[in-house]
Amino acid sequence: MWTDTHAHLAEPEYDADRIDVIQRAIDAGIGRIVLIGCGIVGAQRALALAETDNLFQAVVGFHPEEVLTLRESDWPTMEALMRHPKVIAIGEIGLDFYWDKDPDHHQIQEEVFLRQIDLANRLDKPIVIHSRDAIQRTYDLLKQHPVKRTGIMHCYSGSLEMAKAFIKIGYYISLAGPVTFKNAYVPVEVALGIDLDHLLIETDSPYLAPHPHRGKRNEPAYVKMTAERIATLKNMPLSDLELKLEQNYNKLFNY
Repeated sequence: MWTDTHAHLAEPEYDADRIDVIQRAIDAGIGRIVLIGCGIVGAQRALALAETDNLFQAVVGFHPEEVLTLRESDWPTMEALMRHPKVIAIGEIGLDFYWDKDPDHHQIQEEVFLRQIDLANRLDKPIVIHSRDAIQRTYDLLKQHPVKRTGIMHCYSGSLEMAKAFIKIGYYISLAGPVTFKNAYVPVEVALGIDLDHLLIETDSPYLAPHPHRGKRNEPAYVKMTAERIATLKNMPLSDLELKLEQNYNKLFNY
């Protein structure tokens, strides 16, 4: 089966037709969808949906864009959500230096990131990492503060060189819709250059829909389009890629 390792399917963008979106995913052969819940409200939404069907697993945590609004009282609430049996990883957590250029805010992001790494180690769960315009700093922090069960570089957009560096310290590289874009050079280089043992795929729904749906709302059914593009690039049967991705997922999450 196919797994969409990263989908914000519990968000309001799907409130009008979520049942139809889920059915299209099932019809496309998607056997597992990992729901991402950012922040306390997002985590609660993701877990409420995850509890409805065995199709779903969940990842919850504080996104780097929300660190300035965090209160100390939010931490025990989030930790309780992280302990939910449907939660397989802590995320998406990390650094985003794209929107906010203030170095003081970057420092706060790093502190929140490291605090969640400590939580992941205490809870014995992997992490799912958001890194935008901060790839080297993300790597440095992961080197300095090892995660026991490593995790996933979500929607990876960095260079092939850095992808290999993350793989070397045990992380998986998850590729999304951009690898299908007609002007995609770097994602294609990464897809071609990394070994299959550390590859995963995702949609990051509702964002980054693959070609030919680029610019429209993304959904989990489309993850197979990313897989088809990677299989073509790798010159391998789609069924072989499907099996390898499933093996990688099961290895990371101890299934």
